[in-house]
Amino acid sequence: MKSQIKFKTILKSNWPFLYDLLKERNSNVNISHKKMPSYSQHVKFVMSKPYSKWYIIQQNDQSIGSIYLSKQNEIGIFLIKTMHRKKIGQIALKMMMEKHPRKRFLANINPKNKKSIKFFIKNDFKLIQYTYEIIP
Repeated sequence: MKSQIKFKTILKSNWPFLYDLLKERNSNVNISHKKMPSYSQHVKFVMSKPYSKWYIIQQNDQSIGSIYLSKQNEIGIFLIKTMHRKKIGQIALKMMMEKHPRKRFLANINPKNKKSIKFFIKNDFKLIQYTYEIIP
C-alpha cells in the first residue's frame, strides 16, 4: 500500500480541498481554532506558509488528506473520513518522518481528541506535557 501513497506539494488548486478537509474536523477537538474560518481566512492562512513542510496526501492520484511539519517539529495529519482506520495515516506519518528526519517529532493534540491521541500513542509517541492557558 505504501507505493500507492504519495505526498504532493500544495498548489492553489488544492486550497478548496484543504478547506473541505477542515470542514470535516470536529471543532470540539481542534487545537488551532475554535470556529470554522471563512474561505478567505483559510486562503490567507495557507498563503502565509504556516508550516515548514505541508503536503496533500494522495492515494492512486486522489487527494485523501494532508500532513504538515511545523517549524517546531510538530506533525499534524488529517484524512478524509472514508480513509480512517485503513493504516494510511500510519504510512503517511512514517513517510513524513523518513522524508524530513529530525532529532524528535511532536504532536500537539487537544486532550478531547481521543482518536488522535490513540493514533499517536499507537505510533510510539509519548505524552510529555499538558499545557494550560488563560485569556484575560
